[in-house]
Amino acid sequence: MSSPHSAPYYFIPGPSRWPMAAGISMLVTMAGASGWVNGTAWGPGVCTAGIVAMLIVLYNWFGDAIGESESGKYGERVDLSYRWSMSWFIFSEVMFFGAFFGALFYARAISMPWLSDLDHKVIWPDYSGHWGNIGPAGTVEQFSTMGPFPIPTINTALLLTSGVTLTIAHHALRAGHRARTALFLFATILLGAIFMGFQAYEYHHAYSELNLKLTSGIYGSTFFMLTGFHGFHVTMGAIMLSVVLYRVLRGHFTPEHHFAFEGAAWYWHFVDVVWLGLYVVVYWL
Repeated sequence: MSSPHSAPYYFIPGPSRWPMAAGISMLVTMAGASGWVNGTAWGPGVCTAGIVAMLIVLYNWFGDAIGESESGKYGERVDLSYRWSMSWFIFSEVMFFGAFFGALFYARAISMPWLSDLDHKVIWPDYSGHWGNIGPAGTVEQFSTMGPFPIPTINTALLLTSGVTLTIAHHALRAGHRARTALFLFATILLGAIFMGFQAYEYHHAYSELNLKLTSGIYGSTFFMLTGFHGFHVTMGAIMLSVVLYRVLRGHFTPEHHFAFEGAAWYWHFVDVVWLGLYVVVYWL
């Protein structure tokens, strides 16, 4: 946003087809993902088509918003609306991950002790209540759990470093040093890409060498749901920062007014905090 105080009124955009298109794209994506995890032949293709459609929608939708901003249509009240909207969006993400952390806590702290107590030894005499077991009836294939070394620890260092480089970029933008901003913003995106590369390798290692899969009981399902959704959020954050980098290079921001940068930075720091929780709860405990 170049000059949020230039418009004295509250800008109200005209009717847009993008919210409807986004909803349809997400529906197609989730339908394809559901089919994919259930082994259908059409699942991967439908899920990929939904993701591509969503990216097209986001490109055009954000393009419209950027055009409105750069044409001076946004005022201070619109800027405040964006800040509240981003705040509530991140809050919804907190609740999203809170649900998965809650499921993990319930499985480890409530279900397992309950299933392994004396009353249930008659039904499942061989059941062990340790985390990473193969289930009460032994129906899950044997697998190995994932430890914190070396990849998760390396990824933790990468994300913490990316938070530092992003903060340096923000301070550089506020000081009017556009080249320095672009350099450290690019470094942040690169660190996020390296993080995702390591996570892809970790998944390959889990499937091929540890026999750890999404179907590996409650351990496998919570591990891949938590780390997988976090990886998705890292990817989305990197895309957001890439758009911001492009806008920095185009000269769209000023030291005083750059909420697009700030909103993406809020999101990235949130992703960093979530990873710290994952690193401790999933890999160490």
